[in-house]
Amino acid sequence: MHFDVFNGDADGILALLQLRLAEPKVSTLITGVKRDISLVQQVDVELAISATILDVSMEKNTQALTNLLANDVPVFYVDHHRTGDVPESPLLTSLVNTSPDVCTSLLVNDYLKGKHHLWAIAAAYGDNLKTVAANHCVLNGVGSPLANQLEALGTYVNYNGYGRTTDDLHYHPADLYQKLLGYEHPENLFSNKSSLFYDLESAYEQDMNMAQTAEVLFENNICKVVCLEDAAWSRRVSGVFGNDLANTAPDKAHGVLTRNLDGSYTVSVRAPLNNKQGADEVCIQFPTGGGRAGAAGINALPEEQIETFISVLQNYYD
Repeated sequence: MHFDVFNGDADGILALLQLRLAEPKVSTLITGVKRDISLVQQVDVELAISATILDVSMEKNTQALTNLLANDVPVFYVDHHRTGDVPESPLLTSLVNTSPDVCTSLLVNDYLKGKHHLWAIAAAYGDNLKTVAANHCVLNGVGSPLANQLEALGTYVNYNGYGRTTDDLHYHPADLYQKLLGYEHPENLFSNKSSLFYDLESAYEQDMNMAQTAEVLFENNICKVVCLEDAAWSRRVSGVFGNDLANTAPDKAHGVLTRNLDGSYTVSVRAPLNNKQGADEVCIQFPTGGGRAGAAGINALPEEQIETFISVLQNYYD
C-alpha cells in the first residue's frame, strides 16, 4: 500500500490536499498533532510499496527514512525543516528548501505548477508567511476579500493542529484533511455556512480571547516570553498565539510556554518577523528542540531551565 505521511498543521494538510487533488491515490494516512514529528517510523515497511512524506523534519526521521529506502520503498519527500544528513538513494526524491520564506505547501505548489494555488496560499498564511502569501495573491490576481478568507482558513487549520494529543483538537488532522478533500476550491468552503471553516472560526476566536490573559514571564526590547495555563484551549493556541505576538511586535523574538503533564513545558518560538532566522538554533540547544529558522519549538523544557531558555533567546537576538 501507499502511505501519506504529513504534519498535522496547515502546511502539512494543505500540501497533501494539493497533491491528492492533482494526483488522486488510495493511501494510508499517518499524521498527528503538530509536535508529533516522528511519524515516518509508523510506516509499515512490510506493507509499503511507496511513501509520500510532507512537512516532517528529515533530521528527526533519518533512521526511519533510511530503513524505508533499505527495504526498496520509493519515497517522495517535501519539506522546509532542517534535514541533517540526507540519505543517498535513487529511491529518494526530495524537494527540500530551508529558506525562512518557504513552506512545504509552496514547494508542492511549484511542483504542481500552481494547479491548486489557492490552497498553497492559505497554507503560507497559516505558516505566518504573510508577506509571501500576499505576494502570491497579487501574482495570481486574488482580490482582498478572498485573500482575507484564505488567511483566515490557513490560520484556523494551523490552530487545529496544536495540542498535547489529538483529543485536544477539534478535528483529527486526518479527518480534517479528508473533509477538505471534498472541496476542490476553497471558495466552496467559504460559501457553505455550515462548513468546518465556520466551526473552526468560532472556536479560534473563543480560545484567542482567553489567551489575552497569558502571564508575561519576561519582556524587553529584544524578546517576550509568556506562559499559558495547563488547559486544552491554551495548548490549541500555543502556536497561533505566538504568530499573533510576532505580528504585533515584528522586531521581537517570542516564546510561548505551555505546561506539560510531567511538569515540563512545551515551547513555541518565533523569530522576529523582521529577522526571520535563528529560532531553530535557539531550540536545538535543548534536547527536545527543533524546527526551522523562522519558527521552532521545544517539546519538553524542564521547569528549572526556563531562565536558561530566556537567556538563550535574549542573547541570540541581542
